[in-house]
Amino acid sequence: MLTLKGEHIYLRALEPEDLEFVHAIENDESVWEISNTITPYSRYAIKLYLENAHRDIFEVKQLRLAICNNSDTVIGLIDLFDFDFKNKRAGIGILIKDKVNRGMGHGNDALKLLIGYCDKYLNLHQLYCNISEENEASIKLFEGNGFQKVGLKKDWNFVDGSFKNEYLFQRISS
Repeated sequence: MLTLKGEHIYLRALEPEDLEFVHAIENDESVWEISNTITPYSRYAIKLYLENAHRDIFEVKQLRLAICNNSDTVIGLIDLFDFDFKNKRAGIGILIKDKVNRGMGHGNDALKLLIGYCDKYLNLHQLYCNISEENEASIKLFEGNGFQKVGLKKDWNFVDGSFKNEYLFQRISS
């Protein structure tokens, strides 16, 4: 079995033709809360990013992969960030772009594939994620994949005029 290929989706490196998809996500104000973004990105900036997306995770400390369905359509992105080789840990972020593709198990499949990749190739001991206290779907997704809630960061993010709490989840490999 291939590490980054599942029954319904597969993960692949970003390609230049992903420019419009990434641009749409990075400029979608409805998801800025989860990415801690407050400014739009130009197509030029994303083009430069895509030109350098091939760089090694050990060098740039992050990895972004496209989540594709079996029709080769990009439906989301999954990221490793804060990659720390010495301490064998990284953060994970995931986004399925369109609501029509959510709730179908694609995020779960992508997360399982990335966890398998981290175990097999990166030899990570720990994965973590940060999830808004209100994001029940993400909490369910990560808990269902072995992540445990280990902390609550009170008033962590300032969103639409008020503070929101954020949970810290960890998955420790045995």
